[in-house]
Amino acid sequence: MPELFGTNGVRGITNKELGPELALGLGKAIGTYFGRGKKILTARDVRAGGDMLIKAVESGLLSTGIRVYEAGQVPIPAHEYGVRRFGYDGGVVVTASHNPPEFNGIKVIQADGIEADVPTEEEIERIFFGQKFFAEEWRGLNYDTERDDRINGEYIRAVLSCVDVEKIKQRKFKIVIDGGNSVGSITMSVIAKALGCEVHEINAKQDPLFPARNPEPTPESLANTAKQAKKLGIDFGVAQDGDADRAVFIDSNGEVQHGDRAGVLLAYWVSQKEGGQPKTVVTPFSSSNLTEEFLTQRGIQTRWTRVGSRFVSRVLVKEGGIAGFEDNGGFIYPKHQYVRDGAMAFALMAEFLASESRTSAEIFGSLPKYYTSKIKVPFKKETDIAAVLSRVTDAYSGMGEVADTDDDGIKFSGKDFWFIVRRSGTEPVIRISVETRSEPMLRGIVERLKALVAEKNH
Repeated sequence: MPELFGTNGVRGITNKELGPELALGLGKAIGTYFGRGKKILTARDVRAGGDMLIKAVESGLLSTGIRVYEAGQVPIPAHEYGVRRFGYDGGVVVTASHNPPEFNGIKVIQADGIEADVPTEEEIERIFFGQKFFAEEWRGLNYDTERDDRINGEYIRAVLSCVDVEKIKQRKFKIVIDGGNSVGSITMSVIAKALGCEVHEINAKQDPLFPARNPEPTPESLANTAKQAKKLGIDFGVAQDGDADRAVFIDSNGEVQHGDRAGVLLAYWVSQKEGGQPKTVVTPFSSSNLTEEFLTQRGIQTRWTRVGSRFVSRVLVKEGGIAGFEDNGGFIYPKHQYVRDGAMAFALMAEFLASESRTSAEIFGSLPKYYTSKIKVPFKKETDIAAVLSRVTDAYSGMGEVADTDDDGIKFSGKDFWFIVRRSGTEPVIRISVETRSEPMLRGIVERLKALVAEKNH
């Protein structure tokens, strides 16, 4: 059976690979899966074509007898919180998160507020490809969609309830917020001002073409933001991706910090807040070795998972843990909700820094030093991913071992280095992540891997 869902929903170029016809069919399949009479909350980010796609999805849902409620344009973590908080049977969001502006996507949320698991997505795919849609009899159709305007307000209240607001206010932090020209700006500045911060906003205007920067917050895409942050003399800064579920931090020296470096600090802070035993943090195998080096010394164990935030979420639900995080800036605080949440990560970072006498640059600078590179290599649909991975493994044979694998990638560990080569589940690229103990080694491995992956790839 063909696959529609990747690691984070269905994604494609808007009105080309993902148009209203596909969105309508998906809406019918999703509605058939949930069942007539169920309540589904919809939402979207700011991307071009989002209104077209969400209306097509809603039409499909309505045709199966679903009761549709609209949250409109909201941060996706706010939507996920709303699904669980207000007792919806599920949710559907139109978003492509960090993908380039020409992409859009459709993601299914289950009643617990977490992205649909693999069995759920496979069942929806079976319904879709088998055209086994339930069609509600005309007398039973719901006449219209309904609005739910409670989402943002309740979400903001929930985030603030998880931190010591008065303690943070006393520090009067000067911060920069880069909203990425999308829905994160709707709530992030409100939360920051409620925490007593002096807020300087960058890329706060919602723009479906993302003119200021790529929606994915990386050291490269945030170069201008970091420069402005340093010039302003901030205490720290935060940047979001297109759907606002990630938070990438900028320290007081204007240096962009990788997500796993912020993740270990936030996990440590949560362990101090929560207390008690056992203390376990869940993170994908793409995170830095810094994770174990830093956290183990502080009595916190690491549970590794496959790459993908939903895998982190499901392990946290099943096995427990004080937090989860990803190297891309995703952070999960289970006390709040079991999904990554950029605004929650920001509030926790503000609370942590308020408890410290050191600057954010001093704190990040005290972490063990690793050299990291994350790049993307485009590939064609006919590319044999297995052959690419085999070529990489053969080239490094005898230098280490394959430490972890999933269906679309490998993690190779050697002396003083590791790397991951894997097909992205959200866009047509092969992702290469490399971590070493020295900068020259990093450059050498990156160039070699780029050549190996690109061979016969185009």
